[in-house]
Amino acid sequence: MEELVRPTSTVSEPPRHIDLQAMPEIPGIPAPAGARTVKTATAHTAQASNATRPASVESATAKSHPASWEKRYRAWVIASDIVAAFVVIGVSAFVIDRVAPQDMHAFGTALAVLCALPVSRAWSPRVLGEGPEEYRTLGRGLIAAAVLVALGGLLFRALDVQPWVFIVVPVIALFAFPQRYLLRQVLHRRRRRGLCLLPVMAAGSPGTVADLIARTKTEAHVGWRVEAVCTVDGGGAGSGSGEIDGVPVVGRLEELSRHVRRGGYRVVAITADQYWTPKRLQRLAWDLEGTAAELVVAPVLMEVAGPRLNVSGVLGMPLLRVTAPRFTGGRRLVKEAVDRCGAAFLLTLFSPLLLAIAVAVKLGDRGPVIYKQRRVGKDGENFTMLKFRTMVPDADKIRQNLEVDNEGAGPLFKMKRDPRVTRVGGLLRRYSLDELPQLFNVLSGRMSLVGPRPPLPEETRQYAPDARRRLLVKPGLTGLWQVSGRSDLSWADSIRLDLRYVEDWSLALDLVILWKTFRAVVAGQGAY
Repeated sequence: MEELVRPTSTVSEPPRHIDLQAMPEIPGIPAPAGARTVKTATAHTAQASNATRPASVESATAKSHPASWEKRYRAWVIASDIVAAFVVIGVSAFVIDRVAPQDMHAFGTALAVLCALPVSRAWSPRVLGEGPEEYRTLGRGLIAAAVLVALGGLLFRALDVQPWVFIVVPVIALFAFPQRYLLRQVLHRRRRRGLCLLPVMAAGSPGTVADLIARTKTEAHVGWRVEAVCTVDGGGAGSGSGEIDGVPVVGRLEELSRHVRRGGYRVVAITADQYWTPKRLQRLAWDLEGTAAELVVAPVLMEVAGPRLNVSGVLGMPLLRVTAPRFTGGRRLVKEAVDRCGAAFLLTLFSPLLLAIAVAVKLGDRGPVIYKQRRVGKDGENFTMLKFRTMVPDADKIRQNLEVDNEGAGPLFKMKRDPRVTRVGGLLRRYSLDELPQLFNVLSGRMSLVGPRPPLPEETRQYAPDARRRLLVKPGLTGLWQVSGRSDLSWADSIRLDLRYVEDWSLALDLVILWKTFRAVVAGQGAY
C-alpha cells in the first residue's frame, strides 16, 4: 500500500509515494514490526492508497511545522517595521525635542507601535504576503498606535502630543508600507521560481479541484502548490485515471485526515462536492486539530469576496452572510471625489507629455490628434470617449475588410498586428499613452479612474444578462482587466474580472489596481 509524502524539491518535481511496508524513519517513533526502514520513496499508482492501514502505521503521525523560509520572512518583516519605527521616532525626537523637550513622547510612541502591530495581527504569518489583507492589518495597527498615543497624552495631561499623532505615526507608515511591498516582491519572485510555496492537499470533486489547481499555477504569488488530491471515489479526472491535472489522487475523501497528518501538508483546501455535509466538515476540523494544517473551505459563491462576506453565528449555526453590492452611498461619494481630484492632478502633471504626444500624432500623418468614439457608460448611457488617434483616419471603414483576421475574444475586435495602426500609434498603444485623454472623461464625471472596461454599443447588444451588470457602475480608465492581462484575456475572463470588481469594489481595491496599472503600463504587458 502506498502513501504520499510531501517533497522538498522545487515545484517542477512530481510528488513522490512510499510503500508503507518500507516506513521512513521518524525520530522517537519505532517502525512497525516487519517494516524495513528506507530513506527514499518509489512512485506507484494512487489507487492502492484506498486499502486498509495497520493500526501501528496510523500511530506514526507526521506533524507539519512552519518552514524555515516562513520564519525568516516573518523575522524580516518584523525587523523592517521596527527599524522604520525606531528610525522615524529617533529623528522626530531629535527634531521635536529641540523645540519642546518631552522625553516620554518618543518612548510612548515606540511602545504604542510595538503593542499595536502584533495585537492588530500585522505580524501574523497568515496575513504576510496575502494580498490587501496584509496592508489593511498594517494600516489598522498604525492607526491603533496613533490612538494609543493620543489617549496616553490625555491620560497623562500631555496635550502637546499632536505632532506625534498626526506627523510621526503617518511618517512611520510612509516607510513601513514600501518596505512591506519590497519584501513581498522578493517573496513573489521566489514563488514564481517554485520556491517558498505551501504544500496543499485539495479535496472535492475532480472539476472543482482541477479549477483550484489551474488557479494556483497561474497565480503562483499566492504561494500554494497542490501536491495531492482526495476525491469521493479515489479516482482522477478520467476513467481509470489516478491524477488530476498532473497532481496524483492519493485516496478517498473519507481518508483525508489520515493523508493530511501523514503527508505534512500546510493547507487543506476543500472544494465543492456533494460529499461535504456540515457534520463531515466539522469532523474533519476536529481530526485536523493538533496539526499545523490550515483548513480552507471554498464557498459555492466563488466570485463573491472581500467586504461583502461575513461569518456570523445565528441560532448556534455558523452562517456566511453575503451583503448586497452598494452602488450609492458615502463610499461612492468618496470615490467620485477621488476620481475628479485625481484626474485634475494627473492632467496637470502630464500636461507637457500630453502636448508632446499631440505634436507627434499631428506630425505623423497630418491627421486629427484626438479620436472620438461612442462608448456605453453607467446605466447604459452613451458618451463620447476621447483617445489619442493611433490608427489611420479611415480605420473604421478598413475594419470591415479585416473581420476574417479578428483575434479578439467574444464581440471584441483585436489584432496583434493591425495594419491600421500608425508608427506613432504603436508606441502609444504599447504603453497605453493613447488613453491619457480619457482623464477629461473622468473629470467630467462620465468615467472613473478604476472600473470595468468601457464597451462599444455593438458589444452591449450581444451581452448576456450577467455581462450587463458591468453597466451598473462607471467604466474605468483602468481596472482588473488592465492589470490581469489586458488584450491577452479571453472574453470570459474579461467578464469575470469586471463583474468581480462591480460586486466587490472597495477603496483599497482601487488603490491596489492603480498601483498595478502603473507596473503593467511600464512593462507594456498585454497591450496591442
